[in-house]
Amino acid sequence: MSAPKILDCAGKTLDLSQPQVMGILNLTPDSFSDGGRFTARDAAIKHAMQMIDEGAAIIDVGGESTRPGAQPVTAQQEMDRVIPLIETLAGEIPLPISVDTSKAEVMREAVSAGAGMINDVMALRDSGALEAAAEAAVPVCLMHMQGEPRTMQCNPHYDDVVDDVKTFLQQRLDACVASGIPQDRLIVDPGFGFGKTLPHNLALLDGLQNLDQLGVPLLVGISRKSMIGALLGERAVEERLYGSLAAAVMAAMKGSAILRVHDVQATVDALKIVSAVQAVNLVIK
Repeated sequence: MSAPKILDCAGKTLDLSQPQVMGILNLTPDSFSDGGRFTARDAAIKHAMQMIDEGAAIIDVGGESTRPGAQPVTAQQEMDRVIPLIETLAGEIPLPISVDTSKAEVMREAVSAGAGMINDVMALRDSGALEAAAEAAVPVCLMHMQGEPRTMQCNPHYDDVVDDVKTFLQQRLDACVASGIPQDRLIVDPGFGFGKTLPHNLALLDGLQNLDQLGVPLLVGISRKSMIGALLGERAVEERLYGSLAAAVMAAMKGSAILRVHDVQATVDALKIVSAVQAVNLVIK
């Protein structure tokens, strides 16, 4: 089965006929890259509008950090952060809004407020999440993570990271379909940096095309991550743009449909080159 090219995100369309950019909007005080920058409502709205102007195809709103060692927040804290902004943006922007959450209560409230996609780092494994996502009837992104955010980087191990990630994602796809979520509403994310060492991340990026066999769109979030910093000589977060762009281009060339990024305009420009090359290849074939 081939991956769907058009996703209906609660009435707003996400066209995946070419690689698209998902702009990150963290409403958290402790995210690894931009924690605390957009906790104020006006700053968050301004940043969302800027990312739209720069070419983002979807905005991903999150209210709980999932960086290694991050502390959990309650569902109410998360909803207090994200629901008012989703309500505002849903009425003002033509693009879909994704909610980055693992909690069933937040999923329900966010979709009611206007979110058109659920982006879950736990792949709907938390209590009630599978049922909430099925009821929401919007696309869902299922991410691979070994362990959980507080402990995921404590000696992660794989027999073969590409095969292991693929097997996990197939199991989660099967669980979703069995629970009433159609496969054409599902997306997968291999989870770069989530319970993976640098060699694991590199092997996963190298073998990314193998995940095409899952038959659903592929989302990659690799922007500014520690693997980029490590490869560039422990470069600080704000100095990882060029490395992030190289990784994004590689991911797109290997089949990624959505790139989740902090630096929207630069990534959009880079992906225009990828799309042009892919279009030529389609004509030749």
